[in-house]
Amino acid sequence: MNFIPSYIRLFQNGELKKRAQLALDVLKSCKSCPRNCEVNRTEDELGICCSGLLPIVSSYTSHFGEEPVLSGTRGAGNIFFGNCNLRCIFCQNFEISQNWKAEKINEVSHGKLADIMIELQNKKCHNIGLVSPTHFSAQILKSISLAVEKGLRLPIIYNTNGYDSVEMLKLYDDVIDIYLPDFKYGTNQSAKTYSNADNYFDYTRKAIKEMFRQVGDELIYDGDIVVRGLIIRHLVLPNGLAETEKVFQFIAEELSTNVHISLMSQYFPTNKAHTNILIDRPLRKSEYEKAIELMNKYGLHNGWIQEMESGENYKPYFNDDRANPFKN
Repeated sequence: MNFIPSYIRLFQNGELKKRAQLALDVLKSCKSCPRNCEVNRTEDELGICCSGLLPIVSSYTSHFGEEPVLSGTRGAGNIFFGNCNLRCIFCQNFEISQNWKAEKINEVSHGKLADIMIELQNKKCHNIGLVSPTHFSAQILKSISLAVEKGLRLPIIYNTNGYDSVEMLKLYDDVIDIYLPDFKYGTNQSAKTYSNADNYFDYTRKAIKEMFRQVGDELIYDGDIVVRGLIIRHLVLPNGLAETEKVFQFIAEELSTNVHISLMSQYFPTNKAHTNILIDRPLRKSEYEKAIELMNKYGLHNGWIQEMESGENYKPYFNDDRANPFKN
């Protein structure tokens, strides 16, 4: 790999270590996400995310299920963090995101997390994927600093639910090369109903704007693998509950029509989806088709779509009739 991650310069001039300490200081009265619980996590006080001082690593692996430009041939080096700052009733990973008592045993030291990053690099993964990092963003920054000292040289992916603090994201400027946020909802009301976050749309807009400011709308490649840029994921929900049009309108009008979109079709009812009749069924082909049409409507011409039947097999997206695999 010829690409040199931006955090190398920050490590060399001492800025990375400085930011890591600033991030940890936030935990004394935690505002590391928009929940602003203000608990002292350095003393293991628990807020909404039910997470204390140490990061929780549920698993880590060479992962081949991301977008092809991230997984490549050797996989993304994904680290899956336990717990979450959202409470999505349809969460497909609820066993680790909403089971904090069981996940407590998976706490690791900052040094161990750094060692995991090095282990994934030694496995020849293309990158380090931080999956659900938001509520551990302070701790992760400390571990990245330690990992760089041990020889980490891979691009880092910030794979987030989008409900992030702009102040924390600013500490990641030139640390993260690839932002991979979800943009779950186009209204606060839907977010409140289905993820227990009544200000999700407001804060996610600000967070993604900050990510966009840092890396722009162009994807930088090293060979066939993306090493820098922004890819926004959007999961289409039944009955239009994700308010997809408002999400795409925001991206087109306030970011750029060049931004890459990963339009996801793999919704299925799980966790507590049975408690709400509007979301307690699989996604229909017509609903996914409608989302593709909305991408066209707002001139969003970069990204990937998925096979409706499998929710996998990403296909490059083009802003013309080739975009819709369901057209004859």
